[in-house]
Amino acid sequence: MAEIHQLDREPLSGLVISTSRDHEPAYGPDFFLTSNNTFLISRLFMLQFKLFCRLLGKPFSDTPATKEQRMNLHNHPGGYLLFEDNTLFPGDALIGASECTGEAVFNTSHSGYQEILSDPSYRRQIMVFTCPHIGNVGMNTLDMESDRIQVSGLVVRNLSPQARNWRSESELTAALESAQIPALIGADTRSITLHIRDRGAMRSGIFTTETPIEKARSIVLQSPDMSGADLASAVTCQRNSHIAPFSYESKWKGRLDQGVKLHVAVMDFGVKRNIIQELNRRGCEITTLPAATTAQEILDGNYNGVLLSNGPGDPAAVTYAIDTIADLIGKIPIFGICLGHQLLALAAGYKTFKLPFGHRGANHPVRREQDKVIEITSQNHGFAVENSAIDAEWQITHVNLNDGTVEGLRHKTLPVFSVQYHPEASPGPHDSLNYFDAFIQEMIHAQAK
Repeated sequence: MAEIHQLDREPLSGLVISTSRDHEPAYGPDFFLTSNNTFLISRLFMLQFKLFCRLLGKPFSDTPATKEQRMNLHNHPGGYLLFEDNTLFPGDALIGASECTGEAVFNTSHSGYQEILSDPSYRRQIMVFTCPHIGNVGMNTLDMESDRIQVSGLVVRNLSPQARNWRSESELTAALESAQIPALIGADTRSITLHIRDRGAMRSGIFTTETPIEKARSIVLQSPDMSGADLASAVTCQRNSHIAPFSYESKWKGRLDQGVKLHVAVMDFGVKRNIIQELNRRGCEITTLPAATTAQEILDGNYNGVLLSNGPGDPAAVTYAIDTIADLIGKIPIFGICLGHQLLALAAGYKTFKLPFGHRGANHPVRREQDKVIEITSQNHGFAVENSAIDAEWQITHVNLNDGTVEGLRHKTLPVFSVQYHPEASPGPHDSLNYFDAFIQEMIHAQAK
C-alpha cells in the first residue's frame, strides 16, 4: 500500500488571499469560440445537431446567450471561499443563498455535474469542479440522483447562463437559486484544487464580500467537522418504499431479466437512484429501508439479498448500521457500495480512516486482484478501509492504483462482497456494471440451497 501522508492542518499565519488569475472572467456558452477554425467547426456541429433535434421533434435554439443573460451573472454581488486554515479565494459573482459552510472537496469529472450535485453522498460539502465550464447542458428530472440538490455550495470557474441541450428542462442557475444553494462563480478553481491537495479537505465557507472576514472565519470554525458525523440518518428514507420490477423506463438502458423473482432490500444510507435502477432494470423487486432498520426486521422480510448503499459522512459514526450488518453476515447475500463497503468492513471488525482529500472523479484506475484487470471507475468518498488488519476470512479484491487503498472486499466462503467505488457510475464509465449481475448470481445460488 502506498503511504497516505498526513497533511498539516494547522492554520496558516495570517490571512492568505489567492490572487491568481491566469485568464479573464468568461460567461456564456460560446466563450470558447476564440478562433476562426474553432468557430467554423462549432457552427458545423451546431447545424448537424439542430437537424438531429428536428428529426426527434425536440426544440433547439442556437441563439447565443443574450446580453441580459450574461449581465445577470455580473449583477450578483461578489463573494469568496474561506478555508479554516485562513486561506481565501475570491470570486466574481455569488448566486443563490448568501452563505454556507461545509467541507470543501473537488471533483475531476468533465461531465455529469447534475448527478454529482444531486448525489446524497455530497451532503454538507462544498463542491469545487475542476472542469472549467459548468451548466451548459442545463438540468432535467431524469438525471437527478435524488429529489434535490444535495451539496451545501458550489464553486466554478465559469457558469453558463444558457443551457444548450435538447434534454434540458431548466438552467442550472435557476435550479441553484430555487434551492437556495450558493454558487461562487469566477473563482480560480485550479488554485483551490491544489490547495485542497496540499492541505487536505477541510471546513470552509462561501460568503458575500459584505461579510467581514473575521466573522466568516468564526462561522467556519464553529461549523461541524466531517469526522465523526453521522449524515446517513439525515439523508435516509423515513419509511419502507416498494419498487416493482421494471418500474424505471429508460431510453438509454435496456431491460435485462437476470433478477426476475428476486426481492432485494436496499439499506438506504443516501442511495443514488441509478443504483436502484440498475437492479430494477434487471427485473428485481426492491424495497428501500431506512438506515436504522434492524437485522431482525430485514430477515423477517424474506428478502433474497441486501444491498448496502452509498451515503455521506463518517462510516464509523453510523454505529447502528454496523451492528445490523454484523448480525446479517452469513444469513443473507450482501453487496456493499461506497459507504456500504466501509460499513461492511467495520461490521467485520476492521477500521476506516479519513483520506487527505478523498477520491472524487470518473477516471480512477482500480486493479481487480483476481485477474489483474484494470477497471476505470467513478468514485466519491472521503474515507477508506485500512488494509493492515484483513483476517483469514476476508480477502482484498480490488486496489486503487493511485494510492494503494482498498477498493473491494469479499468473504472467502459467504456470499458477501463490496466495492468502494460506484459500479453504476452516473456519471462515469461502465466497466463495473457486472457487479450487479454478480450480486444477482449470489442471490440465485443462495436461493437454490
